[in-house]
Amino acid sequence: MAQIRPYTIDIPQAKLDRLKRNLCDYQWPTELQDDPAWDYGTPEKDIKRFYQHWKDKFDWRDHEKKLNELPHFETTVDIDGHGGVDVHFLHFKNDAPNAIPLLFVHGWPGSVLECVKLAPLLKGGDGKPAFEVVAPSLPNYTFSGPALKRGFGIPKYAEACHKVMLALGFDQYVVQGGDWGFLICRTLSAKYPQHVKGIHTNWAWASEPKWTDENPKPASYSERELNQMKQGERWNPFGTGEGRGYIAIQSTRPATINYMISDSPVGLLAWIWDKLVDWSDRYPWTEDEVCLWVSLYVFSRAGPDAASYIYYEATHDLETLQLVQSYIDCPLGLADFPVELCNNPKSWRHTMGPIVYQEEFDRGGHFSGYERPDAVAKGLSEMFGKDGKAHGVVSGRSGY
Repeated sequence: MAQIRPYTIDIPQAKLDRLKRNLCDYQWPTELQDDPAWDYGTPEKDIKRFYQHWKDKFDWRDHEKKLNELPHFETTVDIDGHGGVDVHFLHFKNDAPNAIPLLFVHGWPGSVLECVKLAPLLKGGDGKPAFEVVAPSLPNYTFSGPALKRGFGIPKYAEACHKVMLALGFDQYVVQGGDWGFLICRTLSAKYPQHVKGIHTNWAWASEPKWTDENPKPASYSERELNQMKQGERWNPFGTGEGRGYIAIQSTRPATINYMISDSPVGLLAWIWDKLVDWSDRYPWTEDEVCLWVSLYVFSRAGPDAASYIYYEATHDLETLQLVQSYIDCPLGLADFPVELCNNPKSWRHTMGPIVYQEEFDRGGHFSGYERPDAVAKGLSEMFGKDGKAHGVVSGRSGY
């Protein structure tokens, strides 16, 4: 079994000094004179606000100290065809005798920060099931090590996450994820059905059914569904929507954009802030929150740019893209937030698998574990609790 090691965040002072120099030396781009707002992309006034805070007020060492109060660990997992990969993870242990092992998988431009608000809500008690939460940093992201051989795509990320759970002694577990976490969790449930016993996701990226006389196409969709379909068209990686610029470059020429991402913290800030705004539901991001999110990428063990390669590998693996949208026979829970990249209509979702929980929420977006941890915790508790349709799916673990 792989060795589990404590992990401490300790960014070298030389990296902090370099960030400060890069911020001080930044040359601002030109901007249209008539206040184009978001029509052309990230507005300069937004970035200057975060830039000033990052340069003059943001205290990384203070955040580092607080982050190190969390339960950090790492292990080295052997990935078929790629060798050993160091994987960092948070492990929120739970003393409840039948706590349900839960693997939480983040996406881009997120990190394990997306789980920090959620985990404390899953301790159990008061009739709620208890969860033992494991939240890995994906390889090439933040505190995990590099995995930079060609072909390290979604199945390999799934293998890495699965082997972390096995290293911790969890032979059976349930999963939660959105963004890349959705694709990875779906792949996990398909590849390791004897281990993955339930999936809860905040992304209902379903295939359109084959309409028949017995299953006719709806005459119309609700206003909410129409809005969500419109959002999906903006983002669709194979479409022409205005929201897909980031994925177009990262899925075709990641090495090209990486020259900017690697050397320009302000460029990376603009790249990430664009998505924090576009994909969240009016979440009141503070200067400190945004600077912390971006700093985790700047100080990434594999480099600020390494996270972009997953886009190329994923979009060039049509077999896996078809798999994650296919019917997978694993209990499925769906948390439907109004501002999500692509939640397809309810009449489509049965194509994903046996839905045992589904709920619409009146607010929330793509970063639901961070924006609406209460709603995600509610869904997990109801899905796997004593009255839930996925109660007892993990052998010997009822959640109490």
